[in-house]
Amino acid sequence: MRDIGEVKCDRGFMNCSISVQTEDFDVGAEIDALTAGRADIGAMVSFVGYVREFNLQDGVTALELEHYPGMTERSLEAIARRAMMRWPLTGVRIIHRYGRLHPSDRIVTVLTASAHRQAAFEANTFIMDYLKSEAPFWKKEHRGQQAAWVQARKSDLQALARWA
Repeated sequence: MRDIGEVKCDRGFMNCSISVQTEDFDVGAEIDALTAGRADIGAMVSFVGYVREFNLQDGVTALELEHYPGMTERSLEAIARRAMMRWPLTGVRIIHRYGRLHPSDRIVTVLTASAHRQAAFEANTFIMDYLKSEAPFWKKEHRGQQAAWVQARKSDLQALARWA
C-alpha cells in the first residue's frame, strides 16, 4: 500500500508538486516527469539528501522522521511558492520521506527547473534551507539501543537568515 501525501501547486505554466511519503523515489524518473515535453527548461538542479551514519556522533543506525499529515504538505507547498515568487522557475518537485530510514537511504529530493541555471541553483538552495529549518518534521536518531531527538542546528538557522 502506498502511503503518500501529495499536493499539486500549479501556478499558470508553473509545474509544482509536493509528496510526503514512506517509499523511496527514483530521482531520474522524477526529472524525466518534470521535464517531459518541455522546451522552456534550460536548467534543472537536483538535490538529494541521504541518511548518514554519523551526525553529532558516529554510529547512527537509523533515522526516524515524523510529521503531521496535511500540515506538512501545506508547509512544503508554501516554501515552494516562496521560491516561485522569488525566481522565474518553470518547475519544482519536492519529495520528502518519513518513517524509519537507514544510512544511505534517500530522505529528500528537491528539483528546480528554470530557463536559466542561476535561478534554478538559487531556488534549490533556498528551498533546502527552508526545509531544514521550517518544515514540520521531527527527527530521532538511533544508535543501537539508544535514541535521541535531533535538535535544530545553529548553522541551519544561519543559512536561512541569508534569505531575509
